[in-house]
Amino acid sequence: MDLRAFLAVLELSSFNEAARHLNLSTPALSRRIKAFEEAVGAQLIERTTRRVAPTQIGRELMPLVRRLVDEFEESILSISDLRGRHRAQVTLASVPTAAFYFLPRVIEAFNSRFPGIRFRIMDLSANEGLDAVANGEVEFGINITGATRDDLIFTPLLEDPFVLACRRDNPFATAKALPWTALEGHPLIGVSKKSGNRAVLDQALAAANQQLDLNWFYEVNHLSTSLGLVEAGLGVSVLPQMATPQREHPLIATVRLEKPVVSRSIGLVERRGAKLSPSAIRFRDMLVNEWGRS
Repeated sequence: MDLRAFLAVLELSSFNEAARHLNLSTPALSRRIKAFEEAVGAQLIERTTRRVAPTQIGRELMPLVRRLVDEFEESILSISDLRGRHRAQVTLASVPTAAFYFLPRVIEAFNSRFPGIRFRIMDLSANEGLDAVANGEVEFGINITGATRDDLIFTPLLEDPFVLACRRDNPFATAKALPWTALEGHPLIGVSKKSGNRAVLDQALAAANQQLDLNWFYEVNHLSTSLGLVEAGLGVSVLPQMATPQREHPLIATVRLEKPVVSRSIGLVERRGAKLSPSAIRFRDMLVNEWGRS
């Protein structure tokens, strides 16, 4: 198939490697690429003695071609499965915390009903995940509010409150709940201002008319990094509850934050007008109908 040949060349960055992968000769592979370019009416791959790379049109075409190949393979596998088990693939993008703590439970329940369906999960930041959905690189995403766009549809699934994480020897650790004002004057560990989580937090505090003097002394890109700094005793961190230790931790305690209670909505993100594969529709329905607002 010319589509598979196109993807193989770009994913492996080599005509020779792609030919071996597809069990073709290099000239035969080159003929397939040429035929595909003629059908499209544009050059899709730049080939020099030093590198193989997509042209601008080729780069824009890659997500669509990948989706077409996935859907074709799913159709063939579904037809050939005489027991009616759709041995296919669901492709999705997820923010890392949901991919680690939430998705495994849903996938386990889904696979007990529909065994054999594969999953391709891209754990991406909120903004990168939205782009992957909008570009058709994945069928849908698990993402957070605060970074939604007009070309996407967001369906809330569950609320994830922001909490304080601190060492167990910190005076805050004995409190059941703390107001945000209690954090003023303390060195705080927070995620980058460019992150979706920080946007949710800043917008919620602004909407609550909180004039807080918070000292974001440390800034990190990943929530897991903030927990490492907390363990080292460098400060306390504000982060979503889903990103904190799910079992009792020997060093880290979590405390509920209130006045106001701030949470992020974890939900399903879809591209408007996108057509989902049969397996993705089943998984989507399970997420919304059985795991929504859990």
